[in-house]
Amino acid sequence: MTTATPLTEHFTLQEFTRSDRARSLSIDNTPAPAIVANLRRLAKFNELVRLELGGAAMVISSGYRCQSLNRAVGGAGNSAHLEGLACDFTAPAFGTPMEICQALEKSYLQFDQLIYERVGGAVWVHLGIAVEGKTPRRQVLTIDSRGTRVGLWN
Repeated sequence: MTTATPLTEHFTLQEFTRSDRARSLSIDNTPAPAIVANLRRLAKFNELVRLELGGAAMVISSGYRCQSLNRAVGGAGNSAHLEGLACDFTAPAFGTPMEICQALEKSYLQFDQLIYERVGGAVWVHLGIAVEGKTPRRQVLTIDSRGTRVGLWN
């Protein structure tokens, strides 16, 4: 059993890099040191998200994706996941992904992208942070069977 590498109090490196798809395709999803630094920033930001969500645990379903893994899951070519600047998650103890998005949209948090995603019956929150030194866009989107739309759409 591998020892978890803590990034912050509530998040480990393994949470942001594990992938059943990578394992099944024998893809090495090990991040370079610069990516680990971004993941540490993302984990710190996620600590603020947890506070905004009343301390509810966040279940990370996707974090860093190397180029091969990103292609395998059909990720966008310019995905923030490639740089360790985004994660997909749910927080069941807080509420639905829509409720999470609504709370974060109203918050003071300076995210780069907040996306409510509904794909193939699965629903989650995509949260991205800006590259260090860049101003976060606070962009709020919905991605579903109708495509990508600005704002939160149920």
